[in-house]
Amino acid sequence: MQTILLAGGLGTRISEETVSRPKPMVEIGGRPILWHIMHSYAAFGFREFVIAGGYRADVIKTYFHNLHLLTSDWVLDFRDGTRQPIGGDTPDWRVTIVDTGLHTQTAGRVLRLRAWTGGETFMVTYGDGLADVDLRALVAFHRRHGKLATVTAVRPPARFGRLQLDGEQVVAFEEKRQTSEGWVNGGFFVFEPQVFDYLGGDATMLEREPLEALATDGQLMAFQHAGFWQPMDTLREKQQLEALWESGRAPWRPANLGALPARQAA
Repeated sequence: MQTILLAGGLGTRISEETVSRPKPMVEIGGRPILWHIMHSYAAFGFREFVIAGGYRADVIKTYFHNLHLLTSDWVLDFRDGTRQPIGGDTPDWRVTIVDTGLHTQTAGRVLRLRAWTGGETFMVTYGDGLADVDLRALVAFHRRHGKLATVTAVRPPARFGRLQLDGEQVVAFEEKRQTSEGWVNGGFFVFEPQVFDYLGGDATMLEREPLEALATDGQLMAFQHAGFWQPMDTLREKQQLEALWESGRAPWRPANLGALPARQAA
């Protein structure tokens, strides 16, 4: 099953980090957030990726082209030009990178990648959000309900700490990570090929007409995820994700990831 990663936006809300690179290439713990998302999928056995590039797609292409070089040690023989890898932790992924246009919107990017899905069920998510979604359970849920589309519904992160008051006295303070009410679109979609019929051209946003039409037609179901979910829309959120990674308690980190080389780990 192919997973489309939306990685072409301008990332203007975190412009401190995106002047020279796309937002999915902003690093958490020395690795692009896109790398973290892909490891989340790979941990559940989904290792076929199609990256929808746009703004600075060259940065994404260069990173993955050099990933094996950067994550391995080498013996270089300048006499005959040979290069022999020694060890390394290069993942066993198949990665397709397609430039889907600088100003193309999310639905348009997915539509441009239709040929890469092979006419089969496929997944889509954003290249700037981390979660500990059980992706096998997500796909199983999608298979069971038989509709065309599934969106992962999440609790939005709380912006402020929660105060419990007794009159004017604070009797409890809780720095909550998620709100207790309401659900929002968290990405981590599963789509049937017929969803392409709902997508417009390059100017169409997936989150508007296509999903609204699927909902109206009774073809959109929600996989409710009450666990960790955090987008990286601001520098503050990037710093929060960094702190979680550095603490060793990042909820999205697969248990089988293992230790990163010291020069790349936070």
